[in-house]
Amino acid sequence: MMIKSMTGYGRGEVEENNRKFVIELKSVNNRYLDVNIRLPKQLLALEDNIRKYISSKISRGKVDVFINQEKFADNDIKISLDEKVAQYYYNVFMQLKEKFNLSEEIGLSLFTKFSDIIIVEKNEEDYESIWETMKKALDQALSVFIDMRIREGLKLKQDILEKCNIISQKVDEIERRSPMVVEEYKEKIRERISEFLKDVEVDETRLLNEVAFFADKVNINEEIIRLKSHIEQLKNTLESEEAVGRKLDFLLQEMNRETNTIGSKANDLVISNLVIDIKSELEKIREQIQNIE
Repeated sequence: MMIKSMTGYGRGEVEENNRKFVIELKSVNNRYLDVNIRLPKQLLALEDNIRKYISSKISRGKVDVFINQEKFADNDIKISLDEKVAQYYYNVFMQLKEKFNLSEEIGLSLFTKFSDIIIVEKNEEDYESIWETMKKALDQALSVFIDMRIREGLKLKQDILEKCNIISQKVDEIERRSPMVVEEYKEKIRERISEFLKDVEVDETRLLNEVAFFADKVNINEEIIRLKSHIEQLKNTLESEEAVGRKLDFLLQEMNRETNTIGSKANDLVISNLVIDIKSELEKIREQIQNIE
C-alpha cells in the first residue's frame, strides 16, 4: 500500500434495474474524516450505509459525495379504482337525474372531478436492491478516487524523500563541523590570553577546564543522533501500509525541536546557517505532510 494524498476525485456510473446512478467524490485536506453526502431526498434512508462504506475505505480528508439518480420505468406508483365509491357516486347521480328530471348524461368527465374515486399509492422503495446498485457506482467512484490519491501520494513521497536527503546532508555537515567549534574556541581563548598577558605563560590546566566547560555546553551529539533517527523513522513511515499523516506530523515536530536545540547550543555561525537550511526544508515537508492521509 502506498501513502495517499488527501486530495482526490472519482466518478462512477451504473445502470441496472431501471435505475441509473452517477456518483462523484472529491476531497481536500482535513485533520479528520468529514464526509458530506448530497443525495435525492427519497434515498435519505441510505445515507448511513453510504457514510459507513466510505469510512471503511478512507481515513482522513473532507470528502464531498454527490449522488444523482435517474429512473427509466415508473414502477413507484400504483393507480387503482375504488369501485364502491364510484358506484356510490353513480347511484347518487342517477337519483338526482330522476328526481329533477335531468336530461344530461352521466359521463366519465363527471367522475374525474372526484379525487377519492382514483386511488394513487406510492410503492415502498426496495432499499436493499437500490443499495446494491448504488454501491456498484460507489465502488467505481472510490476506485478512481483512491487511485488518484495514491498517484498524488507517490509524488508527495518522492518530494519528501528528496528533502530528507538534503536535511541528512546538512546534518552530516553539522556533525563534521561540531568538533571544530571547540578547537576554534580553544585557540581563540589562547590568543586572547596571550594578547593581554604577553609575557606570562598560559595556565594549560585552567585553559583546558574552560574549554571543557564550553565543550559540554555546546555538545550537540545527542541532538544529532536523535535527528538522524527521526529522519530514518520518517523515511520508514513513508513505506507504511497504514494512514501515516498524523505520525509524520509528530515526527516533524520532533525534528524541528532537535534542530532548534542544535541551533541554540552550537554557538557557531556555520552551524547556525546549516540549521536555517534544515528548518527551511522541514517547513517544506510540513506543507506536504498536511496533504497526506
